[in-house]
Amino acid sequence: MSRDALSGAVIVALVAVGALLSFVWTPYDVAALDIAAKLQPPSAVHWLGTDHLGRDVLSMLLVGARVSIAVALVAVGIGGGLGVPLGLAAAARPGSLVDETIMRANDLVFAFPSLLIAIMITAILGPSALNAILAIGIFNVPVFARLTRGAALAIWPRDFILAARLAGKGRARISVEHILPNLANLIAVQATLQFSLGILAEAGLSYVGLGAQPPTPSWGRMLAESQTMIAFAPWLALFPGLAIVLTVLGLNLLGDGLRDLLDPRLRRRVTA
Repeated sequence: MSRDALSGAVIVALVAVGALLSFVWTPYDVAALDIAAKLQPPSAVHWLGTDHLGRDVLSMLLVGARVSIAVALVAVGIGGGLGVPLGLAAAARPGSLVDETIMRANDLVFAFPSLLIAIMITAILGPSALNAILAIGIFNVPVFARLTRGAALAIWPRDFILAARLAGKGRARISVEHILPNLANLIAVQATLQFSLGILAEAGLSYVGLGAQPPTPSWGRMLAESQTMIAFAPWLALFPGLAIVLTVLGLNLLGDGLRDLLDPRLRRRVTA
């Protein structure tokens, strides 16, 4: 594994450990208000300072990591769980009514960004982390469907697929037993990249008030609440911003490393 990929893996591991740690311990209760200690800069008592309500920023970051990871992970699971089967079905009969229906539906979803989908869902169901998951997940479906269809179409003409067809296997069985295993590496890399985009999307939705709702901390909402206090409390925007940037950077580095590691055509030697 390259040094960049290793760095990405370390960053992602640290964020994951912080998120898991928040289930059992945080320096302070994130729901506890301490107005007397509001807007304190980083110190030995509050390592990353406090916000305008006296809440500990480090504790909020740890719980916010849990929220961001959960939303992005479930959203990617929804996108892959629906998009991959749709892509396989479309590739199994290219040019058919099934193929055209699936791909035109994907084009329709692609025409709307995840933020706009979230606004539409929120207008009906109300803002929440669950609705953010639905919005990001729906947006991920055509990404996985297009990727799967394109890669599967390149595999269908191969000799081992022809041999499977001559053995009497149906298209659905061939897709599951022969096509999908050959796409597993590609899908895994794409899932890693979509996970990083999910982190960004969740932060963006929370920033405009469509993600996790108070009192649950969220990196995006921490940024939104800090924008009027940057001049005299810059740490309120600095630390959640760094958390988002480092997490997305780590996931992208890890995704690139997995791509190079799993694809023989892109694999490169790593010099010591």
